[in-house]
Amino acid sequence: MGWTVETLNETVDAEIEALPEDMRARLARVARLIEEKDLERVGEPHVKDIEGCLWEMRLKGRSGISRALYVMGVGRRAVIVRVFVKKTEKTPRSEIELALTRAKLVR
Repeated sequence: MGWTVETLNETVDAEIEALPEDMRARLARVARLIEEKDLERVGEPHVKDIEGCLWEMRLKGRSGISRALYVMGVGRRAVIVRVFVKKTEKTPRSEIELALTRAKLVR
């Protein structure tokens, strides 16, 4: 059984919809990589460990840089819990905290 990539809820869906088109396409590409090759075989520059259970999908395009923060759920699921346009070099602590709070809802 392979990996699936899903979103936590409608809030995360709206965050994805707010991304520029090229960033949404990049997110879809990284999600397809995870589903086709397995999460364990996809590494940098596509995904990176952030902190504890939190990982990021790294999205770069003409419009700039975005991140999709995710956790691993039961049943080989990567659950996206936060999506945002990155404006600083380092991922803001507030974004990490929000993602960790949302991650508590994943099982």
